[in-house]
Amino acid sequence: MIKNNSPSQKIWKRFKKDRFALAGLGFIMILMLMGILGYLITPDETPQANTMHLQLSNRKPGSNFQFLIISINPNIRQVNILEKMFYGQESNFKSIPVTSIRKQGNHAYAREYIGDDEQAEEKQYPLVSGQYHYQQKFLLGTDIYGRDLLSRLILGIRVSLSVGLMAVLISLFIGVGLGAIAGYFGGKVDASISWLMNVIWSLPSLLLVIAISFALGKGFWQIFIAVGLSTWVDVARLVRGQVMSLKEVEFIEASKALGFSTTRIITRHILPNIAGPILVVASANFAAAILLETGLSFLGFGAQPPMPSWGTMIKEHYGYIIMDAAYLAILPGLAIMLTVYAFNLLAIGLRDAFDVKSQNISV
Repeated sequence: MIKNNSPSQKIWKRFKKDRFALAGLGFIMILMLMGILGYLITPDETPQANTMHLQLSNRKPGSNFQFLIISINPNIRQVNILEKMFYGQESNFKSIPVTSIRKQGNHAYAREYIGDDEQAEEKQYPLVSGQYHYQQKFLLGTDIYGRDLLSRLILGIRVSLSVGLMAVLISLFIGVGLGAIAGYFGGKVDASISWLMNVIWSLPSLLLVIAISFALGKGFWQIFIAVGLSTWVDVARLVRGQVMSLKEVEFIEASKALGFSTTRIITRHILPNIAGPILVVASANFAAAILLETGLSFLGFGAQPPMPSWGTMIKEHYGYIIMDAAYLAILPGLAIMLTVYAFNLLAIGLRDAFDVKSQNISV
């Protein structure tokens, strides 16, 4: 049980006073919940929300259409709720948008939707058993391929948060390790690692990520590595400075005198005392990783179609910004802006809560 006067309780009390940080944390928690639920809350439950109706491209938000089911595939396996949540449910039928439909005998007669100002001839279709038509409302409209925009925005949360999380973990693993070694041992070891950090630091992050992506190839897991390898320097510089100041204090000298190993001193006595600053820079790096991922996807090096990514969605629709369908690019851009802003608010709140510049060192 945490006592009222424990450091953790004091940090939480300071953090709760920052309403903006709490708002950022709340927004991030909502995004995480939506990302986890995934296909359970998306209007389009098919994998990658990739159901296309080219006739419905660039439909306005709130558009409502009627669909005729023209065939059913009974061989499609129905997945359980957990598998559906993570991977979606492949559709077992094909449908077309129609403007009118009537049933006569064993056939359905419908006019296929081909545009707002045009009307197609009525055609005869075989009547499938059970439900043969349905209506669907596109709350945020459709993209250039006639896919539900809301579904793809929700699934894009997974891409951004997963890339941010994995990139931060990679950057922490490399940055904490190299920074602690450089700060603790000093001398030539510190000079070598500092030289490497300065070289990486001098390269523009986006160009470095693109170069690593060229070497690793296009793909989803390659993004994790590329972004992680470009964001570890901030962590390493911070850890190096903190370790250099901590290794001279009394309890570290006492640990050396007792014969504790270097690994134990670093992992059990130094790193726990700099967890606050590391957490702050990790939160800031999370936002930077999301921006790098969206930049990569916009340039075509990130998540590959049909995987929904906010950066890819902007790339596909940025030409509509000067047209009457600017929302197609604005909505994913707004999602990126709000997510990055939430993580920045969280980082500022953590910085103030931990009081990085004047925190007391404890054994």
